[in-house]
Order: sequence, then C-alpha cells, then structure tokens
Amino acid sequence: MPDDLRPNDSSAFWMPFTNNRAFKSQPRLLSRAKDMHYFTPEGRPVLDATAGLWCVNAGHSRPSIIEAIQRQATEAHYLPSFQLGHPLAFELAERLTEIMPRPLDRVFFTNSGSESVDTALKIALAYHRARGEGSRTRLIGRERGYHGVGFGGISVGGIGPNRKQYGPLLPGTDHIRSTQGNAPFTKGQPAAGADLADDLERLVALHGADTIAAVIVEPVAGSTGVLVPPVGYLERLREIATKHGILLIFDEVITGFGRLGAATAAAKFGVTPDLMCLAKGLTNAAVPMGAVVAGRHVYDAIVDNAAPGIELFHGYTYSAHPLACAAAMATLDLYEDESLFERAATLAPIWEAAVHSLKGARHVKDVRNLGLVAGIELEPRPDAPGARAGEIFRAAFDAGLLIRFTGDTLAMSPPLIISEDQIAEIADKLRSLLEATP
Repeated sequence: MPDDLRPNDSSAFWMPFTNNRAFKSQPRLLSRAKDMHYFTPEGRPVLDATAGLWCVNAGHSRPSIIEAIQRQATEAHYLPSFQLGHPLAFELAERLTEIMPRPLDRVFFTNSGSESVDTALKIALAYHRARGEGSRTRLIGRERGYHGVGFGGISVGGIGPNRKQYGPLLPGTDHIRSTQGNAPFTKGQPAAGADLADDLERLVALHGADTIAAVIVEPVAGSTGVLVPPVGYLERLREIATKHGILLIFDEVITGFGRLGAATAAAKFGVTPDLMCLAKGLTNAAVPMGAVVAGRHVYDAIVDNAAPGIELFHGYTYSAHPLACAAAMATLDLYEDESLFERAATLAPIWEAAVHSLKGARHVKDVRNLGLVAGIELEPRPDAPGARAGEIFRAAFDAGLLIRFTGDTLAMSPPLIISEDQIAEIADKLRSLLEATP
C-alpha cells in the first residue's frame, strides 16, 4: 500500500451525494447499527429518524435477516438468471405478487431503485412497440420528482441539480407540474389540488397521445422534500393515463413496504399503476435489490407478441441475486410476523401530532406528513438557501439524531419499529435544535 494511502485515510472514497471537501475536513462516521440506532466508532448512539436512506424499514441488524443471508451464502453466494434460474428467485417473485394489487403479478428483479426506474421505462417502450404503437416513445415525469440516478431516471426526474451537470439527457421527455401546494401545515393529503393532474392533458395536447409511452410519478415525492398528493390527484392521473393509452408507473422505491401504513402506496390510495418500481425496503437494505412489478397485460403484450427467443433484451448480472432473495424473503417474513405495516398505520397519527407540534417553532415554514414520513420546511436564509437545514442536520448528528435535509426541508422517515417515546424524542430534539440555530 502506498505511503500516502493509509487504511484510515478518507481521500480515496469519492462519496455519493456529498460535499466531499467539507465532509473530509470534519467527518461524521458510523460503525455499527442495531434496531433504532446507529453507533459512532466511539460508541455514541444516534437515533435513526430516516431508516438509513428511507430503506431500513424493519430496523437495523435484524437477526433473522442476517441468518437467512448466512444460510444462503453457505449454499451458493451467486447463481445466474440468464437462461437459468434458482428456486428462491421464483419463490420471492410469487411472494411479492401476494402483496401487490391486481393485475400486478409479474416481477423483474433489479439491484436498486435507479435500475428499477430505468427498467420500467424500457418495459413501457417495449410494451407499446409490441402492440404496434412504436410511435409512443415520449416519457413524462414530474417537476421536483426523483427517480434515481440512471440516465432514464434523471431525464424524467425534475430536480435541477441532479440534471444540470449531464447535458441534454434523453430526448423526448417532458414534465407535468409538481404537487407542491399552497396550504401549509396540512395534516396528510391536501384537500385541494386534484386538478394538478390535468397538466397531463396539457402535454397530451402538446405532443399527441400517440407519442407518449408512460408517465412516472412518486405517489409521495420523498427526496425533493416530502410532497403529499392532494385528495383525488392520483385517481385523476390514473383516469387520464387510461383514457389516452398511456402507461402509469408508480415509483414506490420509498413508499413501498409499509412507509404509508400499507404494503404499497397503490394499496393506500386505492390506485393501481401499470408498472411499479420497488427497492429499499424490499430487503431492509441488507443486500441491494430492486424490482419492477408489471401488470399481466404489460407482460403478456411483450412476451406473447415477441418472435421466438428472448422477449425482452434487458437484465442485470445480479438480477435475483441469491443473497438478496434470501434477505428479501426474511424481510417479508418480518413485516408479516411483526405486523409492521399495520404498526406504521397505528403510529401514523402519533407521528403526525409530533411533527405538527413543531408548528410555531423557530424557522418552521411548513410541515408535511403522511404515514411515517414527514418534511419540515424551514425559512431559507436570504443569502444562503439550504444552509440552515444543513447546519441543523450536522447539529442533530452531534446531538444523537440522524435526519436528512434537502434544500431547506428536513426529511424524516423512521424505521417502522419506532416507539412512541422515540417519536417524542425526535420532536423534542428538533425543537431544541431549531431554537439554537440562527
């Protein structure tokens, strides 16, 4: 090892979505985790109010998941899925369809939310081509939407900083308006704003329905700062998409697996998409894994109309990786055995009351929530947008609390095993941090 590269040197790791220069001058390190807490190398506990990166829904280091991974590793740590298969992949796919709304019953495995999004976009294009509508190539996203970091995902995504470094991106994309409303401190879904979905009609009139393949949205926009859909919005979007033969894709990478108190946001809202993107909570983040769950009509159109041979020229080396499948099966068992989706629904009103108790706290401009997710929007500093939220994030870590920030919004999405006392602790610590921050 070169003299200038020591095991504890931080220079080699180019960190993702991080101010590398600032971090490496004052690092914040985590070394282990258990249940609701992370621990620093010094042993200091940090209460996890974000489920890692929206992904550790069942809490950290759950023994049953660890043991399932270990058992599978002793049998085979890798098994390919191109022209071959292994039983656990088929078992997991069947298990997933049991918690999906019909007709979503065909599962394509990926390794992340970003891959799930790009996979769903490709499936949408292949679907229309298989049906003789190859002119449908346009992909519609939403302003302020986040759909991962693949070229497809950032093209349909609507967060400016995620796009502007990379040139023109994919051609033939467009965006409907965001669901950012004008009713601050709304608890749950805003009553007004369903008509925001009508913006899809504007793009149909502009481009022609016969050019549009799919529209993709997060049922609840998470990474942009927690934007909750107005009552009737998703229903209206489904109606318009169906009317014009446009596939509706739900990006449920965050909202899937109990975050809103149901298996999926589709179940929570009673709106079924044609394709659903999953990841994060699928394996409790123990092993990277994602999935696209397709409606039977989508699968049948592609497979039944294909020439003999491979029907969809797409896949990943690690699709249905056996360790990921083992982790996912154990995670689904935990969700069921501990009734964690139902627990999230029960805790949601307590969570809502706690986060909305911050109304009136220093700097707080808005509070948005649904299920076990919340965004606390702060008044920005005139000369430094985002600086105040960043300072609170760092101060929270020092105070033993892990939150996230995006722009001037503090975002939280705790593991579903959180206790009522821990919910109160989060609110109390945030109130003190807000008061202490200029």
